[in-house]
Amino acid sequence: MRVLAVADSDSYLKWAACLLQDLPEGCDTELVVVRTPIAPSAEQIAAAVSGRAAPPVVTARALRRLAERSRPDVILAACTGPVVDVLVSGVLDGLRPRPVFATGLPGISVPATEKAWLYRSGCDLFVVHSEREVAEFGAIAARLGGGGAVGLARLPFLRPRQERLGGDRVVFATQAKVPKAREERERILLALAELAARRPGLDVVVKLRALEGERQTHRERHHYQRLWRELGEPGRLRFAAGSMQDQLSRAAGFVTVSSTAALEAIAMGVPSLVLSDFGVNAEMINLVFEDSGLLGTLDDLAAGDFRQAEPRWCAANYFHPDERGDWTGLLTGLVVSRPRVPARSLLDGPEHAAARRRARLRVEVPPNMLRAGYRAKRRVRRYLKVLI
Repeated sequence: MRVLAVADSDSYLKWAACLLQDLPEGCDTELVVVRTPIAPSAEQIAAAVSGRAAPPVVTARALRRLAERSRPDVILAACTGPVVDVLVSGVLDGLRPRPVFATGLPGISVPATEKAWLYRSGCDLFVVHSEREVAEFGAIAARLGGGGAVGLARLPFLRPRQERLGGDRVVFATQAKVPKAREERERILLALAELAARRPGLDVVVKLRALEGERQTHRERHHYQRLWRELGEPGRLRFAAGSMQDQLSRAAGFVTVSSTAALEAIAMGVPSLVLSDFGVNAEMINLVFEDSGLLGTLDDLAAGDFRQAEPRWCAANYFHPDERGDWTGLLTGLVVSRPRVPARSLLDGPEHAAARRRARLRVEVPPNMLRAGYRAKRRVRRYLKVLI
């Protein structure tokens, strides 16, 4: 089985690289990054693939040529929703023979949203990572139609690739989207600084998805490095990017507002804390941690009060037995069951045409052409005409 995986950002690249390792033995895999305004830097790519050969960054036109040349059985669209839709409905449409299109979400997806399903409804397989997510997205699929099968995987990075060595490190995993307010982010930094002051021997690390100035999946308005500098650095904190596994291997405690890194910490047995000061709801992307036993406050953080997750919560959320996972079996079945009826995208139709055109520009027009001086519609249209 030949599998071509396409990622568009750092978090999706990490997910795709891990997911490919779970494919049946003997699969021929290839991984590329499609060039968009949120494409990861060289440093982010190296961290995402964990020592393996760095995948190339390609244009939409080069991606199309690669797919025509390699004729993959499967294309894994490991991308943000609008980019998945553009790839399946535009850039990679009309390939013969038609590959199976698979997609998914790289982390916590509770609660399931209609928007996530709509953008990916042109794909034959939608991969999620807990029994709860399968049930919620299955209900959305039954209500809206479109799309294909919903498959269950184990989040690949939950399988520790190294032993936890233990140590005197507390790791705060940032989240680009939440909390949004500057003042709330400053409160987190100050609580971390208080923890460091109370325990002088503690190494308190702010683990970043991207260093200040680097691109990432979601735009971060108030970057923690910049906030710390503007606060006058009132304490002893260390900022780091790179591998979360490396940080957790020496961690005595872990804290986040909402991050899939919490699941990595649980898997490695690191006592953890999920901050509830700013709300526990869908907007804060932390609703899934209700009843986990990990919710706590900034005061708990400053006191170093970390906890272990409840076993019952773990079983329902991301820590199901490996044998429950069915995504590779579903994928193999889709490949061998030709002819097949392709998935039907719910975004086909004139009411979505304008949104698709805007999303297409992000994939098919070089970033420099989207800057000031290159926004004339006629120049963009001429460029698009010669792409494919």
